[in-house]
Amino acid sequence: MAEGGDRRFTGKVALVTGAGSGIGRAVALRLAAEGAEVFGHDRDAAALATTASMIDDLGGALRFRTGDVSGADECRGCVAECLATFGRLDVLGNIAGIGAAHHFTDVTEEDYRRMMAVNLDGYFFMAQAAVPHLLETGGSIVNMASNAGLMGEAYNVVYCMTKGAVIQLTRALAMEYVKTPLRVNALAPGGIQTKLTATFQMPADVDWELMGRFMGFRGQGTPEGVAALFAFVASDEGANIHGAILSTDGGITAG
Repeated sequence: MAEGGDRRFTGKVALVTGAGSGIGRAVALRLAAEGAEVFGHDRDAAALATTASMIDDLGGALRFRTGDVSGADECRGCVAECLATFGRLDVLGNIAGIGAAHHFTDVTEEDYRRMMAVNLDGYFFMAQAAVPHLLETGGSIVNMASNAGLMGEAYNVVYCMTKGAVIQLTRALAMEYVKTPLRVNALAPGGIQTKLTATFQMPADVDWELMGRFMGFRGQGTPEGVAALFAFVASDEGANIHGAILSTDGGITAG
């Protein structure tokens, strides 16, 4: 439950991608704890079922859909099912993502296309499908960017490209809808204690001196910490936050 028993999302509906694990699951749990009806999306049905069980323990209920966010039709179908289920949409959390490290010259076309499709295409098409409904409710989009979108990282060229594009997607959408009640923002975490980071594979012969520049000094953050920031930004308390890229990286991008 949120601190102080806050119920900032009572009567609101949130669609969260990547809700089966990591930051996506933490966000789904946080919003549900604060009263939201949550529609989760992930490609892993078993993981979504676990998230649903956890939300059930909070006294809520998760409705969900499995699929691959890299397809425009799937994104449209997901938003349509959320609307058919709950009748409205107030928050879109674009969180699903993948990561992998390679020497630049070793990146295959398949590697490149897949990361672009999940980390960028999914965000674009999910937002495109959701915006008309979010305009009706004066809703909010929160995209999950990364410190990798704000700085160069050796061995992570494609990932950095996708997250940099998410940042520009956020800013451009914010400007296009600046005269409406819709708000669009992004969070930019550093390393977070998730399955993605725990299983992240680096090339065997990396130069760790190059790696140190973007590893930071304060260790990894937690999914729950990111979820707390997400909830604030998406709530009415964040009403004046629009077009912002909010770092939560322990100072990695400070200097």
